[in-house]
Amino acid sequence: MLFLRKLDFKIANKKLLILLGVANAAGYLLQYVSMNNTTAAKAALFINLSAIWVAILSPKLLGESFSRKKIIGVLFGLLGIVFVSTNLDFVALAGGQIAADLMLIMSGFTWALFMVYNKKLVSNSTSGTFKSMTWVLVFTFLSIAPFAVLSGPGFFALSASAWLSIFWTAIVCWVIPYYLWLEGLKHLSASTSTVLLLSEIVIAVILSIVVLKEPITVFSSIGAFFIVIAIALVSVQGKKANAIRQS
Repeated sequence: MLFLRKLDFKIANKKLLILLGVANAAGYLLQYVSMNNTTAAKAALFINLSAIWVAILSPKLLGESFSRKKIIGVLFGLLGIVFVSTNLDFVALAGGQIAADLMLIMSGFTWALFMVYNKKLVSNSTSGTFKSMTWVLVFTFLSIAPFAVLSGPGFFALSASAWLSIFWTAIVCWVIPYYLWLEGLKHLSASTSTVLLLSEIVIAVILSIVVLKEPITVFSSIGAFFIVIAIALVSVQGKKANAIRQS
């Protein structure tokens, strides 16, 4: 944005950009701090519950309609999350600290607010989308940077492979998907887009089997199937809604 000389702050929704930056930073902090004191199953379950929070919040905050098919899709998505996260081994949910679990739930809720209010950030201009993204990430950085002092003096003492992982995660796993998601929000509701994002879980299951050679389980397969059904339901609903708007 600096290269294109478009990194100015002459935009109307400054408060929204600051809110999104703070919410993004808060979600990260709550997630990563709490994951040290709870189980992986709980972390996966509570964080991905953001899809349910979005379904609850979007009609109230954005006035989005919520059809029966979308409700069923969200419920299938919830079932899929439970199956994949826990493998129906609820003993795994017994560990961890209550405070950490509450922080994870708050993290999922914070991510939901971030997702819902991004709908108001959508712009018909590609350069406008990039400008908004840039400022959201700037305010995310400004909000989270002060907590770096808690990491100790060895904060920057990382290996080359670690820095490569950081840049890969920042660009390939965050900036590019964020831009594509904002482009998709031009045509979809916040709740529909959040259910579609559950495809991340299905892909993660497939990659864990192919790349990490993890064993496939019946329950993770069922959960992935439920999520695919959820995606199909909200996708059909989304296409019908778009067709009605265009007509």
